[in-house]
Amino acid sequence: MRLFLAVAVLMLAFVAYTEAQEEETVQQKLSNLGDQMTEMGKNLAEKAKTTFDELSNSQFASDTRDWFTKHIEQLKSKFGDVAQ
Repeated sequence: MRLFLAVAVLMLAFVAYTEAQEEETVQQKLSNLGDQMTEMGKNLAEKAKTTFDELSNSQFASDTRDWFTKHIEQLKSKFGDVAQ
């Protein structure tokens, strides 16, 4: 009787051990890969947006926009004078 009990306990221990070490299926791996790619894409988009905002709001960009606006207005006024 003790032998059967020992075998049963060993079988339960073996089952618990093998269930604890289950490998991921291909479907689970692909799902995890998809989740990781989505997260990486979100992070990349957020970093790109932050960088673009920083560049747009920089002093250099502001000065450049002002310079172009000033010169375009000067050209418009010169062409307006020529047309009259």
